[in-house]
Amino acid sequence: MERVLLYWDDLDDIVGAFALMAERIRKLLLFAVCTTCVACLQIGAILLALSEPPLALAIATILLVTVLYRETTNPPSRSILA
Repeated sequence: MERVLLYWDDLDDIVGAFALMAERIRKLLLFAVCTTCVACLQIGAILLALSEPPLALAIATILLVTVLYRETTNPPSRSILA
């Protein structure tokens, strides 16, 4: 009976190892997808700026105003150093 429990323990270790490998693969794939999306957005912004400069400037201005508004209206977060 003890041998069966040892086999079950080994099987549990193998399943745990596969789960850890799957987590690493998931993180790698998520990083690859995010990197690809950011690169596509940057390429699209460059192509837009080269083809339609006024539209690219308008989009950049709207994004800048949005970021400035969010930074000024949100309460300050607690700093680790303070």
